[in-house]
Amino acid sequence: MGDLPVRIRTVTVFDNPGFPVADDVLARAGRAAAAIKSALEAEGDEVQTVRFALPPFAPIVRNNAADVPRLAAQLEAGCADHQIDYATIGPAQPNDRADLFHAIPDALGATERVFASALIADARTGIGLEAVRLAGGIVHRAASLSPDGFGNLRFAALANVPAGVPFLPAAYHGPGGPAVAVGLEAADLAVTAFSEASTPADARWRLIDLIETGARRVFSTLGRACPKEYRLGGIDCSLAPFPEAARSIGTAFEILTGRPTGERGTLAAVAFVADTLDRAQFARAGYSGVFLPVFEDAILAARAAEGSFTVSDLLLWSSVCGTGLDTVPLPGDTPADALAAILLDVAALALRLDKPLSARLMPIPGRRAGDTVTFDFPYFAPSRVLAAGATGIGGLFAKAVAIDVRPR
Repeated sequence: MGDLPVRIRTVTVFDNPGFPVADDVLARAGRAAAAIKSALEAEGDEVQTVRFALPPFAPIVRNNAADVPRLAAQLEAGCADHQIDYATIGPAQPNDRADLFHAIPDALGATERVFASALIADARTGIGLEAVRLAGGIVHRAASLSPDGFGNLRFAALANVPAGVPFLPAAYHGPGGPAVAVGLEAADLAVTAFSEASTPADARWRLIDLIETGARRVFSTLGRACPKEYRLGGIDCSLAPFPEAARSIGTAFEILTGRPTGERGTLAAVAFVADTLDRAQFARAGYSGVFLPVFEDAILAARAAEGSFTVSDLLLWSSVCGTGLDTVPLPGDTPADALAAILLDVAALALRLDKPLSARLMPIPGRRAGDTVTFDFPYFAPSRVLAAGATGIGGLFAKAVAIDVRPR
């Protein structure tokens, strides 16, 4: 099928610069990322951004919540000095104190290019219900950081998500020395493969060929260009989209089904694409699944505006795709406890199916379900607000500290 250029959403460097933030660590990361970016572009590939990810932030600030915004501000300034586009302070963890969770909106408000997250579930501790509630509160507060609710673009709740994912907000550094991983924007590969196919089997083979060929070249280049002190974390070949029809995962679904995304058959299309990714052979990192970001995908945004699917549909599709709820527009008056109820379902799905899922919910101030939403932002398509479909966490769950959910 040929060797098509690959769009690389991010080259992400993982390290711990400490606090106060050590400039030499960021300088080293900037040099490494620049060398990798240059080498990839020399191969004809497009590198959109360079990013930096910290470990979970609480130990870095020695559990001092007042230092979290200062950590974020120092990180943003240092990254700007060394040509790093975006960064994350990493996640709050389920056993962290509540004030450390409460500091996250302050850190987001103090910066423009720093992300954060909160781990709400993992296989070891189960679902941390207090972390779920606190994360719902973060989403609720972050929605008011700007009149358009844009602050929640930089926050996600994470369920069963390991270290080493190159995509923000989910990225964070795990144990060991510094590392580098690459995240692709690969929805267009699915559109290309499926548009040229004559059967589902042909579509599968074509997409696998494009992914393996591109990933092989990217990883080879990464290995040559990456400084020796950095561990190679691999490639996240998630089919991340862009708000154009030719780069939309929704377009790929509709080529498979012949019907608008949201109609019956969409679940089968999502499963088919995710299964195809699983069959491809490459050095994996992160999700390597199917992203379903409503605002970031032209067709998903349009179908949401038409009322073709709901938040529950997105959860259903996440059960077979491996990423979760992403840039989902919700009513601005959605209470924190209702947001937590949505996150609880994401967490339960992640643990029961033993897969990484995340949720980036975006309540839009002043908007109700069905209202149109348009951002002055080139990476978002216009859409409509979806109904939250939640009121809160009650019953026995309301009294619990954690829920133990094990995979089948």
